[in-house]
Amino acid sequence: MKKKKDVKELERKYNKNLVFVVACVGMCFFGIATIVLGSVLPQLTARLGFDNLQAAALVAFMPVGSLVGSVFFGPVVDRFGHKAMLIVCSLILMLGLQGVAFFTEVWKLQFSIFMIGLGGGVLNGETNSLASDISAPEEKGSRLSVLGVFYGVGAISIPVLMRSLSERYDYSEILCGLGVIMTMAVVGFMMVAFPAPKQAKGFPIKKGLGLLKERGLLLLSFVLFFQSGIEVCCSTWTTTYFAQVTEVTKSEALTALSFMIVGLTLSRIVLAVVYRKVKQETVLPYGLIVGALGFALLVAEPSVYRAWVAMFFVGSGLAATFPTVLSWLGRMYAELSGTAFSIAIAVGLVGQLVFNYSTGALSHKFGIELFPFLMIGAIGIMLVLVKRIK
Repeated sequence: MKKKKDVKELERKYNKNLVFVVACVGMCFFGIATIVLGSVLPQLTARLGFDNLQAAALVAFMPVGSLVGSVFFGPVVDRFGHKAMLIVCSLILMLGLQGVAFFTEVWKLQFSIFMIGLGGGVLNGETNSLASDISAPEEKGSRLSVLGVFYGVGAISIPVLMRSLSERYDYSEILCGLGVIMTMAVVGFMMVAFPAPKQAKGFPIKKGLGLLKERGLLLLSFVLFFQSGIEVCCSTWTTTYFAQVTEVTKSEALTALSFMIVGLTLSRIVLAVVYRKVKQETVLPYGLIVGALGFALLVAEPSVYRAWVAMFFVGSGLAATFPTVLSWLGRMYAELSGTAFSIAIAVGLVGQLVFNYSTGALSHKFGIELFPFLMIGAIGIMLVLVKRIK
């Protein structure tokens, strides 16, 4: 009876809806982190006089930071709680952006880009874990879908800002203004009460390491491995596919990528409603089939409009995967949800690296025409993995 009373007392100490708003803002920051380098890289490399190879070496520090952040955030959150981690890593991301805005020395830029990756990597897992922790089991899928919408908001906002302000302001001034807004948001975070740490008396190391042997966690992690790989390949190789296989222009190909983000964002808005009435596990296979259909449309050397529809289908179909998998993990491993999320998201990041390299190598050897078939094959493997979890 006393234990039940203590739980209710803890719940009264924070406002669940207000904490969820903070998580959404943090996820918006993560969306900014993933897109910002691509948006400023042409101006940055022009200022430094870098060629494409030097630019690629510079940007390579970002996934390293993301992987480091994704690996360590989970146990820290489970042990010490969400608030300090969210505040510190938002500031790390903001400082990284300011470094890109103002530094010209290569090693300082490399460190700044690492900080963007580190802050973004932590915020991705941290905000998902926070939203899961404050939600009842039946709310997790819906809330995580809404959270995913704010990733799209952050991702779309950067190109919009750059396009609308770049004629009047240098990219460094735009990033500086963005830093001011982020700092104001962090001050707001400090005033919000957060849930207490789940493992306040000490992190159970043996139990945490034991998660690495959990069949369900490993299967779900490899679903994210393929999902993350598909997403990064779409960003990296879709424009090349359109350029070499179709008559779609570079500008139209970039618009097609925007349709993918729009499809993903709109679908997560719909899923937030659907998941209140239908189990996420039921919806996920149908979403993956829609994604596979999108890639199948690319095989037929599509016109520009069919390319846009295809990429919208891809984004819409893949939208359900992250909210469903993380909701699943949050229910299965509630006591160590941060650690479980950390493992799964880290595996997903490894998937990005493996898929990007493999797709490039196979496309070089057999032709870029292979690209949609590789993505359809990956979705097929995801369907098999999801079926085995059931």
